[in-house]
Amino acid sequence: MTENRHAVSGLSDEDVLNMYRTMLLARRIDERMWLLNRAGKIPFVISCQGQEATQVGAAFALDQKKDYIAPYYRDLAVVLHFGMTTKELMLSAFAKAEDPNSGGKQMPGHFGQKKNRIITGSSPVTTQVPHAVGVALAGKMQKKDFVTFVTLGEGSSNQGDFHEGANFAGVHKLPVIIMIENNRYAISVPLKKQFACEKLSDRAAGYGMPGVTVNGDDPIEVYKAVKEAADRAREGKGPSLIETVCYRLTAHSSDDDQRQYRSEEDLAEGRAHDPVKSFANYLKELNILTPEIEEKFQNDIMAEIDEATEYAEQAPYAAPEHALKYVYAEQEEL
Repeated sequence: MTENRHAVSGLSDEDVLNMYRTMLLARRIDERMWLLNRAGKIPFVISCQGQEATQVGAAFALDQKKDYIAPYYRDLAVVLHFGMTTKELMLSAFAKAEDPNSGGKQMPGHFGQKKNRIITGSSPVTTQVPHAVGVALAGKMQKKDFVTFVTLGEGSSNQGDFHEGANFAGVHKLPVIIMIENNRYAISVPLKKQFACEKLSDRAAGYGMPGVTVNGDDPIEVYKAVKEAADRAREGKGPSLIETVCYRLTAHSSDDDQRQYRSEEDLAEGRAHDPVKSFANYLKELNILTPEIEEKFQNDIMAEIDEATEYAEQAPYAAPEHALKYVYAEQEEL
């Protein structure tokens, strides 16, 4: 008999069903975006497929009402949980004027939405780490009760921004959770060519913070690790580093061909660790995800995506003169 692991972690049956639905929604949105890209309707996709468990487990461990997140470009499931809608994500993919992230100016995956405390991302990888650390510093100075959560890929954990941000957070004991989503490839570069340490969480000791490596295919395990880190941060005990090990199921982006550097055996191993399927199996074994609930999830999600796709495709682009908006300070008319 399958052990009920989520109850031990403080998650109800309803919680894990909602987690699964968010994972499934992220996967289906991502799949639709690839189809739109291949049909020539949207220019670019950078995928979350294979990392949904990591993202959902972490997002559900945070407080949607007060915590701030600084997601990296794959974090589709994180921003969905924090309030970004399917329609808004499609508007971004089509680069339309109503895109809440940038009004259609930035590439997809550059999330940012003030009302949902999603800190705007920048194109250079890992710049979100010092951004998140800065927000945490401001919160500590103002005695605000929130945690900042920032994610990055394992490849960008070699960038200076990561080290500087982690060091600053450690020195000042800031309420920051830094999560590395280790999907085993920095574009085309495998783990053995990226770092020499056994685990990326080992780096935490150098910054005076705890570090842990968990199974990124298991949303319950990720939830537990992030919840512990969030509780620790709220108690004033400073930052944490979490490494979640998962698989990237697609190419780095829609402009990449991973068959050039990944073997069929490697790709098959990734497909065998599909977190959406494995979490569904767990819920089915406990009779939480019934055939009726699963069918409803599938139907509702596809209807939501169809509606969002149609709306975004028909929505207007920004006016040409809008290109300069938010670039320079605008002087108020006298």
